[in-house]
Amino acid sequence: MEIEQVIETVRGLDGALVVQPAEGDGSPTLAWGDTFLYHAPDGVVPERTQPWATITTKDYPGDEASRLGPGRFRVNVHVGRDRAAEVVSTEDPAEVDAIAAHPAYGALGWVSIVNPGERTAATLRRLLHEAHEATRARAARRERARS
Repeated sequence: MEIEQVIETVRGLDGALVVQPAEGDGSPTLAWGDTFLYHAPDGVVPERTQPWATITTKDYPGDEASRLGPGRFRVNVHVGRDRAAEVVSTEDPAEVDAIAAHPAYGALGWVSIVNPGERTAATLRRLLHEAHEATRARAARRERARS
C-alpha cells in the first residue's frame, strides 16, 4: 500500500478528518509530510483529542526504531491493548509489512506497520475501521454525558 491508499481508506469513513501539516499552515516543521487522522464530523481538528491513527514519514526524536525516511513510512493505529496483543506479528518495529507494537506507544495500545503490503493490507484496513468506530463511539459517549 502507498500512503495515498491508506488515506483513501480513511476518507470514506463517516466523520473522519485527514490532517496533513505542511509549510505555511502554522504546524510544527517536524510534522510536515505526516498525516494525522481524527474523528471530527464538523471538519475541525478537536482541541483535546489525539488522533486515532497517524502516518509518519520520518523518525521523531526518541522514536527511531522503525528507521523511517526516504522509501519508508509507518502507519500507526490505536487499537487498544487487547486487540494489539491479538494482531502483533513481530517484535521488530523496523520490519516491513508486519504489525509491531508501536515503538513509543505500544504499551498504550498502539500498533504500527512499516510500508504495509500484501501481508498486512487487509488487516490494516480492518484495524483502521475498528479504530475509527471505537473513536466515534467514545465521542458519542462524551457528547451524551455533556447533554
